[in-house]
Amino acid sequence: MPLPKRPALILALPLALLLTAALPAWGAETFRVEGLPRDDSLTIREAPDAGAPALGQIPAGRRVLGFGCTADTPSGLTWCRVKFERVLGWARRRYLAPD
Repeated sequence: MPLPKRPALILALPLALLLTAALPAWGAETFRVEGLPRDDSLTIREAPDAGAPALGQIPAGRRVLGFGCTADTPSGLTWCRVKFERVLGWARRRYLAPD
């Protein structure tokens, strides 16, 4: 039995990765950062806690992907798992409006 041609597989893999990266994330919803002054930003944190280390900032008015929210936090506040540009972390739900 002949072996599969490896060059075709090598060429197909980068194409598949490129197409996968262009698709929207499954189960993600889009939010817009609202409720802050125009020149302010929302902090993305390492954990759903205001005392957790900051990982990045989302400027007011920008869109962000959300991957679920939880109110089961020590503070009792609702936080959402978000991704903005290359940063993945937690942001307060209070400032995330469905887009």
